[in-house]
Amino acid sequence: MNTPTQEHTHLPAAPANVDASEIDKFSQLAHKWWDKNSEFKPLHDINPLRLEFIDRYARLAGKKILDVGCGGGILSEAMAKAGASSVTGIDLAGKSLKIAQLHAMQEQISNVSYRKVSVEDLAAEMPASFGAVTCMEMLEHVPDPGSVVRACAELTEPGGVVCFSTINRNTKSYLQAIIAAEYILQLMPRGTHDHHKFITPAELARLCRQAGLEWLGSSGFTYNPLTKHYHLTENLDVNYMIACRRPVN
Repeated sequence: MNTPTQEHTHLPAAPANVDASEIDKFSQLAHKWWDKNSEFKPLHDINPLRLEFIDRYARLAGKKILDVGCGGGILSEAMAKAGASSVTGIDLAGKSLKIAQLHAMQEQISNVSYRKVSVEDLAAEMPASFGAVTCMEMLEHVPDPGSVVRACAELTEPGGVVCFSTINRNTKSYLQAIIAAEYILQLMPRGTHDHHKFITPAELARLCRQAGLEWLGSSGFTYNPLTKHYHLTENLDVNYMIACRRPVN
C-alpha cells in the first residue's frame, strides 16, 4: 500500500534587515578601517570614549561580549584588550570582517573572533548567551532598528547589559552630523548618513522598553573643531549612547 507523499510548503524567507547600499558603502572603504587618518578617523577618536562608557555599565573584565555591526573590529579589539573573556564581532560586510580578522591576527589577540551573520539570525541561534552586547553606530544604517534592538535584547543573558549608540534627529544633528561633519570638516565621506534615519533618544528608549530592556544611563559626544577632540557630555542633541539592562526576571 502506497503512503501518500507529504507536501511541504516552503515559505519565502523573510527579507534580511539590511540595506545593500550601506553594506556596499562600507565594503568599498574596508581597506581603510585601521588607517587612523582615513574616513574612519572619527571612530578611532571616539573609541576610547565608547569603551569608557561601555565598561562603566557592563564591567567588561571576564565577560563574554557580542559586538553587533563590528565593521573592521575597532571596538571589538578594544573590548578584548580591556579584559573581556571573549569578544565576538558580527557584521554582514564580508570585506570588513576579513580586515578585522587580519588585524586581530597581526595584533595577536586571541580572545576576539568574527562571524558574518545577522543579529536576528544569531539571536535565534544563541539566545541569552552574552554578558554584554554592544551595537554602536549601526541603528541608523538599517531599515528596521527595532528588529536589531529586540535581537540584541534576546542575545543578552538575564542581568546583562546592552549598549547602543546612534544619532539624534533634529536640526542641530543635521547641521553637525551631516553639513559640518561630511561637507565642511570632511570628517567622513559625503552620504555616510541619512538624516531621516536618525533616531531620537525617546524613540530609542521606546524600542528598548518594547524589547524588555531597562534604561540604565546615557551620554553624548561633543566635538571641538579647534582642538579636534571629542568629549563625553550629558547633552544628547547629536551623537549619543545609551546603556540598558535585561532584567533577571
